[in-house]
Amino acid sequence: MAKSITVHFLGAAGTVTGSKFLIEALGKQIMVDCGLFQGLKELRLLNWEYPPIEPANIDAVILTHAHLDHCGYLPKLVKAGFRGRIHGTLPTLEVAEIILRDSARIHEEDAERANRRGYTKHSPAKPLYDEKDVEQTLPHFKAEPLDTWLTIDENIRFRYRYNGHIIGATFVELEIGGKRLVFSGDIGRTHDLLMRAPSKPDEADIVFIESTYGNREHPADHTKQELAEVINRTIARAGTVIIPSFAVERTQSLMYLLWQLSEEGKIPNVPVYMDSPMGKNVLDVFIKYPEWHKLKPDLCEAVCARIHRVKTVQETKAIVEDYHPKIVIAGSGMATGGRVLAYLEKHLEDELSTVLMVGFQAAGTRGRSLVEGEKQIKLHGKLLNVKAEIANIQSMSGHADSKELLDWLGALKRKPEKVYIIHGEPDAAAQFKTKLKDELHLDGYIPRLFEIVEIPL
Repeated sequence: MAKSITVHFLGAAGTVTGSKFLIEALGKQIMVDCGLFQGLKELRLLNWEYPPIEPANIDAVILTHAHLDHCGYLPKLVKAGFRGRIHGTLPTLEVAEIILRDSARIHEEDAERANRRGYTKHSPAKPLYDEKDVEQTLPHFKAEPLDTWLTIDENIRFRYRYNGHIIGATFVELEIGGKRLVFSGDIGRTHDLLMRAPSKPDEADIVFIESTYGNREHPADHTKQELAEVINRTIARAGTVIIPSFAVERTQSLMYLLWQLSEEGKIPNVPVYMDSPMGKNVLDVFIKYPEWHKLKPDLCEAVCARIHRVKTVQETKAIVEDYHPKIVIAGSGMATGGRVLAYLEKHLEDELSTVLMVGFQAAGTRGRSLVEGEKQIKLHGKLLNVKAEIANIQSMSGHADSKELLDWLGALKRKPEKVYIIHGEPDAAAQFKTKLKDELHLDGYIPRLFEIVEIPL
């Protein structure tokens, strides 16, 4: 048996999305995360290709958390022959089920719409996966506790550590033949509105660290003030505020901030809608697992009482057609799909309205195009002229910035053998590599997509 560890970088290498890392060692194959590529078309097309591995040979999948770019490929993996366990914390698996069901529904609706409107090159267009594929995936889920070593075989074990970022999120310590590999997952903020500060690893031989914001520090947190300013100037001109938002953590943070601003009398008393079935269901997970976050149950109830949670598509259509001033939070966070598209279709060409972006926007997404000032956006096969105000609050990110990433790594008691810089766009990864060398005297390596490396045992 080979005395080495082979790592396949199947995603989140040279890009932010598609996190998938296949580890081969001591006769076992373990995948850490199993996410979808998002953003650039050439990356999204990879979701349709058969992976350069044999899913039936994979023994286990270890999820760090339940964002789509970390868990969204699971139905495809199972459909391709994976038969092992999918490990995650209880909140992660509950949120993953919500996200996968929603993702399947969106894929099905997109395919149906493309066929009906005739803007597809395929005949007929088909969903990447459907709800039946998700149902086949869920029996593989296995819930695991925090801070407990879990055995895969006598020479391989792993444990989950709290990571902030979103509910259920962790980093993973994977020990193989006595060598410890640490996968950062997505590291949360030190001072987050809802999540506690991340735990930090103290021992690691090999580190795989995200670099989403590796090239910058977040601005001073004036989120509440900025949010109030955007809302007040939009409502003053009788417009609507549309906020594309990630359903996990970001939507709940926005709801809490809007409740605070309303209670303090700092924004007008206009209707606030949360139009995301997924966001609603994730809020239920927050209520169920109070030990994972800062928001107390009675506060959850108060926030929910102030904000109207949209339940049906018919209700969405009625709100879209209502031109009275209002605030709408809707998925998805990068405006790539979901109910927010119905609002954008109506309001992007309305100069009274505002589209407010509040999170990281990957290259190739509508959200990134809007933030970068594109004057025309393609939506449902037609071009829309961007006349609405486009605002961007950068301080709401759930990702650690470069300073926080270095602080997280700086907790290690001894220098790791290697640091692989992943989950970042090229400039972010390159600048973080320089910071890593200058400030922690560590040599980082930026792997290429589909690169394979050998680590001696």
